[in-house]
Amino acid sequence: MTRFISRRSGPAFVVAALASLFVGTPANAERITNPIAEFAGLDKITGRIITFDVYMDETVQFGALQVTPRACYSRPPTEQPQTDSFVEVDEITLNRKVRRIFTGWMFADSPGLHAVDHAVYDVWLANCKTSSTVARPSKP
Repeated sequence: MTRFISRRSGPAFVVAALASLFVGTPANAERITNPIAEFAGLDKITGRIITFDVYMDETVQFGALQVTPRACYSRPPTEQPQTDSFVEVDEITLNRKVRRIFTGWMFADSPGLHAVDHAVYDVWLANCKTSSTVARPSKP
């Protein structure tokens, strides 16, 4: 196997190469904080896909999974779509124990990248929203 080393592989070249990636790209676009995350869920037993809205810090049960979004961000319609949500997903086991199976970012544009792939249920982020037909949960 042959390995090629560029003469231009020093730190200055790396900085110049990285800087060229950002030339002409806008600074961080405005990020919109949304109160509702819309998820899609697949029940692998029945083959049914449903969508469901979840308010921030609310927990909704989908099958044996409990889905809790902590943040949901989108971009203005004039910007390239980037919709992401920080989500926690717990599984209720057969012996009624709650086990965390996912904590992290989900991306609506790449649902396969960070979706929850469970033995029976799959859950992924579909969108972030400002309103819903689902009533806001009452606070205890």
